[in-house]
Amino acid sequence: MSGTWEILGTGGPVIALLALMSLMSLTVIAVKLIQLWPVRSGQAGREQALTLWKDGDRKQAQNSIAAGKSPADRVMAYAMQALQEGLSGPLLQDELQRRGNEEVSRMNSLIRLLELIAMVSPLLGLLGTVLGMIQSFQELELAQGAANASVLAGGIWQALLTTAAGLLVAIPAAVAAGLFAARIDTAAQAIESAAGRLLLIDGLR
Repeated sequence: MSGTWEILGTGGPVIALLALMSLMSLTVIAVKLIQLWPVRSGQAGREQALTLWKDGDRKQAQNSIAAGKSPADRVMAYAMQALQEGLSGPLLQDELQRRGNEEVSRMNSLIRLLELIAMVSPLLGLLGTVLGMIQSFQELELAQGAANASVLAGGIWQALLTTAAGLLVAIPAAVAAGLFAARIDTAAQAIESAAGRLLLIDGLR
């Protein structure tokens, strides 16, 4: 371990920090994949439930949406239950808005952390490179020009290694955050569409 630390030079602590950030990033990505995988599912079930509701078969409509796993399914199931209990108008709309916001907030959890890792990792890599370059030129100065090119080159590649490590951590985090954000936007639109269409159908009855 100490030998590896010596090879990395001043970039060693930065590499260790980047490795920790990489582990955090991969963990968050795995958690969000599991959480966000079903958020765009259930479109066919919601369409069937809306059709049943429109036809007046409210009980069957509720049963068909009850097994849904997406945020839109949960919001629609609540809306149907609330309408069955007589809640309507601005009170229902406000409650649906609140529940929709809660679902979106839950989906957005940890996305900021991914974005932060994507932003900070290249800067840490650059810091390690700068520190490594400073060390290399200090060694060159102490050698009073007698240092050979291989020693100087060794210090430079150690320095550049941290920049490469920073980019390797940042790129997957940035890509994942962007893909997750797009999926969340689609899920939010599905929530709004499902609730809006249900209220419209109920208002036409």
